[in-house]
Amino acid sequence: MPKTILVSVAWPYANGPRHIGHIAGFGVPSDIFARYHRLVGNKVLMVSGTDEHGTPITVEAEKEGVTPQELVDRYNAVIAEDLYNLGLSYDLFTRTTTRNHTAITQDLFKTLYEKGYIFVKSMMGAFSVRTGSTLPDRYIEGTCPHCGFTEARGDQCDNCGKQLDPMELIDPRSKIDGEPPVFRESEHFFLDLTAFVDPLRRWIEDQNHWRANVRAFSLNLLDDLHPRPITRDLEWGIPIPLPDYERRNDKKIYVWFDAVIGYLSASVEWAYNTGNPDAWRDWWQNEEARHYYFMGKDNIVFHSVIWPSMLIGYGNGVAGTLGGGEGEPLVIPYDIVSSEFLTMEGRKFSSSRGVVIYVKDILERYDPDALRFFLTIAGPEAQDTDFTWAEFVRRNNDELVATWGNLVNRVLTMAYKHFGRVPDPGRLEEADQALIAQVEHGFTSVGELIEACSFKAAIGEALHLADLVNRYLNDQAPWNLVKEDQVRAGSVLYAALRAIDNLKILLAPFLPFSTQRLHELLGNSGSLSGELRLTTAKEADGSSHRILTGDYEHRVGKWLASQLPAGQALPSPSPLFKKLDVSVVEAELGRMEASLAKG
Repeated sequence: MPKTILVSVAWPYANGPRHIGHIAGFGVPSDIFARYHRLVGNKVLMVSGTDEHGTPITVEAEKEGVTPQELVDRYNAVIAEDLYNLGLSYDLFTRTTTRNHTAITQDLFKTLYEKGYIFVKSMMGAFSVRTGSTLPDRYIEGTCPHCGFTEARGDQCDNCGKQLDPMELIDPRSKIDGEPPVFRESEHFFLDLTAFVDPLRRWIEDQNHWRANVRAFSLNLLDDLHPRPITRDLEWGIPIPLPDYERRNDKKIYVWFDAVIGYLSASVEWAYNTGNPDAWRDWWQNEEARHYYFMGKDNIVFHSVIWPSMLIGYGNGVAGTLGGGEGEPLVIPYDIVSSEFLTMEGRKFSSSRGVVIYVKDILERYDPDALRFFLTIAGPEAQDTDFTWAEFVRRNNDELVATWGNLVNRVLTMAYKHFGRVPDPGRLEEADQALIAQVEHGFTSVGELIEACSFKAAIGEALHLADLVNRYLNDQAPWNLVKEDQVRAGSVLYAALRAIDNLKILLAPFLPFSTQRLHELLGNSGSLSGELRLTTAKEADGSSHRILTGDYEHRVGKWLASQLPAGQALPSPSPLFKKLDVSVVEAELGRMEASLAKG
């Protein structure tokens, strides 16, 4: 029975292009997971989009001399293009400025308000001395009053995990201009998180399959949970859906509240786009569905505490937009797949200081699979990791090229040169059968690791199997056999080709571009994992916006052992990967130093 899997990917913020630190957390891991489950035959829905509301957007728009809408339009296109070029196989990558998203956000707000989980209270808000605009909590930093961490944010300390109010910070300052903020009283709506502490604790304590740091961090948050404001004094945001506020242009629903709702609204939009408006219910009102959320560790609180509280509070709904007479509660997360932080050459990523590698820039110079490979095998899955150009080149050359790429190239070259087709296996000896069996076991071993979101171990297991094939070839020496016993040489190459065909599938979730090329070099046709496309979607009112989506139903790949037929014609082979010259390191470090000098 196929499983129903929702892959919920953190929403990149649309105030600038994304760097590789971002995609190391939300991008590559989620795509590996979605591609694997599609190959297995499960029902997968992978959704996200650009997060486009909030003060940081207005700050950046003012800096660039454009309107907030113009800014998010531009960066939505830039980010979607980068994700497309990286091969991230979304069923829908949309945006939070759609009418659909507004309607669903307002529905959840109104329902939670009517149930008593949202209330009004006055609070001291932070404002910029220079502009008079609201400063978002995350744009204020200072010293944590609990642990003394000097770069605590206004909403949370990343060092000790305590939730904070900007006024609690010691020596608070604006991250925009470095000036201390001005605090003044303002009336706002609060989400009463304290009402959910007990159900959240029971739920989180049962999640033994979570990564240990995520579970421990989330439980720790519950010890200091308090109501959290979900509106701000600003013009750029979703209107509050209450009679006294709908027409006000000075107070809006704040970005962190509406962004997490995007997982649900994107699912509803996807269903509308398919011509089956109720299809989203298969994922959201199905107790058998499993929801996986992918992000960096700075977003854990939103996905393990705040969003589940909103879903629990919403229940089966009362406001009506989503209820539709079904009366079913919405599914809460099954797993919070949080990655640690990626640094760059020993420094924290910072676009303003020039410590950054944008996705677009690296893909202009290097193959996407080389980047995907590095972020999987050397990325911040379980601990903070440093990206260095020396390590990027070493991993590419010594592992991707030497272990896997060279194996493929030498087997295909020998088979093409001496047979021009997949050789007839003849009589397979024990060593041949053992190799095929060992690699075929990878469908279990690699698959179990991917399902457990252990992506580094999974690709390591696949490379181990590739190394077994290399050892088998060294033992059998088909380059000598072909001169003495062509029948036996054909059997050896057949076994190696079968192993490579299996490894093609095992590596397809990680390396979609090169495995598609290998699929074709083995004489096959069709798309192994499906085709991505950038297109335009229309809403019910006739408005339109650009989306990233794909056709994955017509893929030919399956998570099954190779059935490569003897006699299948092989085209002329070519290398899958490029070996990088060591001069790359010096050149890239030079680029970084130049960028630092400008910053």
